[in-house]
Amino acid sequence: MATWPPSIPQDFLVNGYRERPPKNTIRTQMDAGPDKVRRRATTKPRTISGVIELTRAQVETLDAFFRTDLEDGALRFDWVHPRTLAAVQFRFLEEPEYSPVSGATWTASLNLEVLP
Repeated sequence: MATWPPSIPQDFLVNGYRERPPKNTIRTQMDAGPDKVRRRATTKPRTISGVIELTRAQVETLDAFFRTDLEDGALRFDWVHPRTLAAVQFRFLEEPEYSPVSGATWTASLNLEVLP
C-alpha cells in the first residue's frame, strides 16, 4: 500500500479544512406519524477536504504520487488523520487542484475520503 510522501506537507492549512461525517441513515416517510429512520451501515467513509501549501518540486511529487503510485486516485494510501492523528487509509475523491500563490509557492486543494 502506498504511503503519503514524507517530502509533501503533512498538515492541511487551517483555513479551508473541512470534515464531514458520512450520511449513514435512511429516512422513510410514513402515511401518519413521524418518519422512520434507520442506520444504513455500521461503517461508511468520512469526507475530508482542505488545502496544503507546496513548493514547485512538491507539486511535482504530489502529482506523480497521484498519477503513478495511486493510479490516478484509484488506490488507497496511508496517512495520519489531521484531527485525530490516527494512522488511517485515505482515497482521493477527485484529482488534486493546483493553484499558484506566488512565483515559488503553490497550493493543492484535496478532496479525500477516510476509509473504514
